Amino acid sequence: MTTVYDVPADELVKAVAEKLKKMRAIAMPRWCVHVKTGVSKELPPMQKDWWYIRCASILRQIYINGPVGVSRLRTRYGGRQRRGVKREHFRKGSGKIIRVALTQLEDAGLVVKTKEGRKISPKGQSLLDNTAHEVRMRLMQEGRLAEPAWLKRSEEAESAAVKASEAKADEEEVKS
Repeated sequence: MTTVYDVPADELVKAVAEKLKKMRAIAMPRWCVHVKTGVSKELPPMQKDWWYIRCASILRQIYINGPVGVSRLRTRYGGRQRRGVKREHFRKGSGKIIRVALTQLEDAGLVVKTKEGRKISPKGQSLLDNTAHEVRMRLMQEGRLAEPAWLKRSEEAESAAVKASEAKADEEEVKS
């Protein structure tokens, strides 16, 4: 079974973002065309569909890091703030963007709120795993991703088992 860990993160996030665009519960708020994603940024995002990419990325982070809260996600999406001639400092990312994205993901049924923080729901895990499988198959067809060694070994073992069973069947026919 293919999981999130088996495919490149950027390919997975792009594919999940395309699926999130089709969901009614995930929608880009009107105010998000004017906002930066954090104090450390100078300009707002240049991509038109950045909201869906951020939601997909947040969903992936929740899948990987287990129950996680807004503060940890703010740290994850933060960056270094340039301060002119002074030394740069780390600053957290925008909390409003993360809170609204989490609310939309909860409304879509992809994330569940618990006492420890947000965690992935079975529907969200299924979405990510199925998308990861689709991405993996596409990358393998394009030749950008090799088959894992354990899969090759099992196919070889399977073919050897088939040959052994055919040989047994031939021996039984010869005996009778």
